[in-house]
Amino acid sequence: MASASGTLFSSNPRVVSPNSTFASSISDHPLSQTPTILKSFSGLCKPFHSRVPKSVSSSRHSHCRRGFLVKATALKWRCPKQMLPSNCETDFQKKMLYLESIGIDSFSLVENHPLLISAPLADIKSTVEFMTSMEFTAIEFRRIVGMCPEVLTTKVSDIIPVFTFLIREAHVNGSDIKRVINRRPRLLVCSVNKQLRPTLYFLQSIGIEEVNRHTYLLSCSVEEKLIPRISYFENIGFSRRDATSMFRKFPQLFCYSIKNNLEPKYNYFVVEMGRDLKELKDFPQYFSFSLEKRIKPRHKLCVELGVCFPLLPVLLKTSESQFRNRLDVCVNSSIPRKTSPLWCFSCEIE
Repeated sequence: MASASGTLFSSNPRVVSPNSTFASSISDHPLSQTPTILKSFSGLCKPFHSRVPKSVSSSRHSHCRRGFLVKATALKWRCPKQMLPSNCETDFQKKMLYLESIGIDSFSLVENHPLLISAPLADIKSTVEFMTSMEFTAIEFRRIVGMCPEVLTTKVSDIIPVFTFLIREAHVNGSDIKRVINRRPRLLVCSVNKQLRPTLYFLQSIGIEEVNRHTYLLSCSVEEKLIPRISYFENIGFSRRDATSMFRKFPQLFCYSIKNNLEPKYNYFVVEMGRDLKELKDFPQYFSFSLEKRIKPRHKLCVELGVCFPLLPVLLKTSESQFRNRLDVCVNSSIPRKTSPLWCFSCEIE
């Protein structure tokens, strides 16, 4: 395994430079060894008891023990399907105290991810130390765990292929890896063969070439999330070609809820605004604007003043001050002839 790790990026020197900190960190990380803890974690990763002054350690021991038993009892009541270890006073307590020592609210975490109870402490430590060796700070790691607790119960041997896939196949630059993971921690717990690679191929098949700019989509299910959204646009009148074109122009469209975002905004667009579907094809970013805070207020104001902006980007993308200024021009200025070079493409009086 050490030799495999050492050649992790050798086949693609263009993506990661030899001097890259990320590349050197992962290539020097054989699973049989313990990575060096960075300074950002060193103060947090000390055993819990080592951070308690000796003068008060004995008095606090009984208090911590009672507190631990109370929390453990509450945990058992809240997670009845997950059995606590029989040696609750030893392994389980050490695990919880270790998590507390690196700044993680262990019992709150276990409530959200009960499988943590049965996870071996050695595996948890290996995962923490591996992420540390990848230069994730303590704050970043706590945020990652808060967003995706499953990271702590994922073995290092399953996490390394994710980094390899992102570098080699998704063409993420080594310097961008931390940003990619921080934005979408769930990538770390996805199977490369069952999840990441099939999604990559699907995105490429509809014409999204720079997937490294949209890596947050790689953790999405093709069958449960991506295809249903394309089908939604087909069902409301777009051809398959036009629907995929919209997602190619604006891949973030895959992230929006059909029920809570796409449907209400589409209905308002057709019923209240009375506009043509072709405008959505040309400007799918329409769905990224707030219906209540941007779309409705601006449309209603235009109706009140008898003004129509023929281009959606002009109606929605401009700042509030620019929008007001354009309205003022349309309302208070004389209307040039359409044959005039001064004809305003940005506004038209109905």
